[in-house]
Amino acid sequence: MTRIVKVETFLVPPRWLFVRIETASGIVGWGEATCEGRSETVRTAVEQLSEILMGADALRIEDHWQVMTKGSFYRGGPILASAVSGLDQALWDIAGKHFNTPVHQLLGGHVRDRIRAYGWVGGDEPGEVAESIQAQLDVGLTAVKMNASGRMSPVASVAEIDGVVRRVAAAREVLGEHRDVAVDFHGRFTLANARRVAPLLEPYRPFFLEEPVVPENTHLLREFTQSTTTPVSTGERLYNRQEFLPALQAGIAVAQPDLSHAGGITEVRKIAALAEVYDVQLAPHCPLGPLALAACLQVGFATPNFLIQEQSIGIHYNQGAEVLDYVLDKSPLKFVDGHFERLLGPGLGIEIDEHAVREADKRGHAWRGPVWRHADGSFAEW
Repeated sequence: MTRIVKVETFLVPPRWLFVRIETASGIVGWGEATCEGRSETVRTAVEQLSEILMGADALRIEDHWQVMTKGSFYRGGPILASAVSGLDQALWDIAGKHFNTPVHQLLGGHVRDRIRAYGWVGGDEPGEVAESIQAQLDVGLTAVKMNASGRMSPVASVAEIDGVVRRVAAAREVLGEHRDVAVDFHGRFTLANARRVAPLLEPYRPFFLEEPVVPENTHLLREFTQSTTTPVSTGERLYNRQEFLPALQAGIAVAQPDLSHAGGITEVRKIAALAEVYDVQLAPHCPLGPLALAACLQVGFATPNFLIQEQSIGIHYNQGAEVLDYVLDKSPLKFVDGHFERLLGPGLGIEIDEHAVREADKRGHAWRGPVWRHADGSFAEW
């Protein structure tokens, strides 16, 4: 009765792709296959992969994951990995509902009762940074993450470098000694710039420095990690254990796989186990929707080396819909003293408003990230 009879996708504002799997017994599982700016392409990949799943037993999650990721000649990449991620989350949601238990119980049971959360803050000037951080503190968060900079020259000017330092200093002043700020380099820095800036930020004790080099330059990470005492993080654009291995060997302190990009619950659970071997903490990337967030939390409650969870509730760039707009009961995802409390409902632990999702899919979205050109000699990644 757990035979898969239907797979559907929903392209919903502001920029998300939801996946719905239905079984012969009527159990429905939901997942999120969002790939920012490429979700229409992922939608087609989900449709192709669903050919493998139709008629199969939904509870054979590991077998399905293996076939979807390794069953064809061409493998990997963000499109395929995102499609697999959404389907995998939905299969775990079905399994939890079938056994009437949260996913984290199926992963071995909870090792914590709550998970600390952080939010992203904007602002180009120190005063704007301070205001944005205070807004996050006002909703109860105890940690934030900010961009180190916008565009950066290949060899940064004094003004560019000092601008980074002033903004982080402003953040520390608002946060004090008992709250945290992570600084996201966002792949916008050359290695030379990253190595130059990192020591200047050490007096402000960043929680971690994120993505100091672009993922294709993971071979340069060791040079950066050895240039600073601040913990280094990366991983939102790494899609499997094999891609994480050189980053772990380079000395990162925090691994940041995205549950909607890195193979879903099945693969991120394995990435976490590999990270534990290197004494590395897990802090999943998640500026996405409610299903991705719930999947992250399910992994987090069952993962001993879990550090903190990113989330985008109330973030300014969600135009047209908010994270909790597609959730019937919003209380499981509310902040309690800057944390998410353990999700107790079956499956992913949240209930999707299917009517709202179907109506939103009629509107759809065509979200695209900014395109930055390099003709002026600048080095930038959005």
